[in-house]
Amino acid sequence: MKKKLPSQEIPQTFFEDFFKKKGYALIAGVDEAGRGPLAGPVVAAACILPSSLSIEGIHDSKKLTPKERQRLYFLFAGHPKIYFGVGIVDQKRIDQINILQASLEAMGIAVNKLLMPPHFLLVDGQYLPNTKIPGEALIRGDSRSLSIASASIIAKYIRDQLMLSYHFKWPYYGFDRHKGYGTKSHLLALKKYGASPIHRLSFKPVLNI
Repeated sequence: MKKKLPSQEIPQTFFEDFFKKKGYALIAGVDEAGRGPLAGPVVAAACILPSSLSIEGIHDSKKLTPKERQRLYFLFAGHPKIYFGVGIVDQKRIDQINILQASLEAMGIAVNKLLMPPHFLLVDGQYLPNTKIPGEALIRGDSRSLSIASASIIAKYIRDQLMLSYHFKWPYYGFDRHKGYGTKSHLLALKKYGASPIHRLSFKPVLNI
């Protein structure tokens, strides 16, 4: 890409507009949630936004509160012109193929679940999922692209809901609080109770315990 691209702190539609001018009418933002945790699945989302979107507060999901993510998720889900797909890859698959490949696999699933096949992908990170659809990988894409930021909110919200449901099965790990990340309380619970069925056995803190 020859044109100089801005380093944006607030997600905008620069990249979407840029590639639409290149002839790609439908552009999907793609992101994942859950690469770092010691437990639970990795969840990816692909999201196509309408050209004129009027929803305030869309940002990188990590910079939003749970209530803000919930509000935006339900706005997306109820919007007649927003399309999104979700891909979930569980801890067993993560242990088999590693977390990077599992994240890309989840992204591919999310893209394939879109009701309207996109013409181009904007993907957060350094790598593109294995699809036939052309795309661009953007470092810090969730802070620079509105469609990627939207996908990050969807993926994060859905993963958090899954971890809350796991909390009711295994309450002593505290999944409702840390969502599977390696906090001090989580590591202490791991030492006391051992690994649960949803822990990633290939991750060192779990493997060592």
